[in-house]
Amino acid sequence: MDPGAHRHESVVDKQIRLAQERGDFDNLPGKGKPLAGIGDPHDELWWVKNYLRREGLTSEMLLPPSIQLRKELDRLPETLRALPSEKEVRDAVAELNLRIVEFLRAPSGPRVRIGRVNADDAVRQWHAGRPVRARPADPVAPAPPPRPAPWWRRLLPR
Repeated sequence: MDPGAHRHESVVDKQIRLAQERGDFDNLPGKGKPLAGIGDPHDELWWVKNYLRREGLTSEMLLPPSIQLRKELDRLPETLRALPSEKEVRDAVAELNLRIVEFLRAPSGPRVRIGRVNADDAVRQWHAGRPVRARPADPVAPAPPPRPAPWWRRLLPR
């Protein structure tokens, strides 16, 4: 290498060259492998999608609150069907109604028809959607043990 070639080298280029000479870039993980996503079409929101995937979130979190609530209202029967007790159904409806009331006090985003959920109606639908369980048969009480003969009968000859 020409000793005069280093004269016009920037500080960063010099540090990279020295690291290469020391072998700092040898045996790095991924060496010789293509970069992830290099052949994919250009997407301006690639970083948002990667963030959502990394954090385990859905793209629904990016929607305006009005549309999020509308989607949740549409999914409510399936959500309630998975709950095991009537109390949990009422609690879930109460929590959803609180968020709906908060939204209605200060609406934002596109105008979507959103209203509170009647808890009694939700419970009725929940009961209607549940499989009917066969009532267990009444257990038959065991027969009482035979009574021993009275003492005076035991004295009689047989």
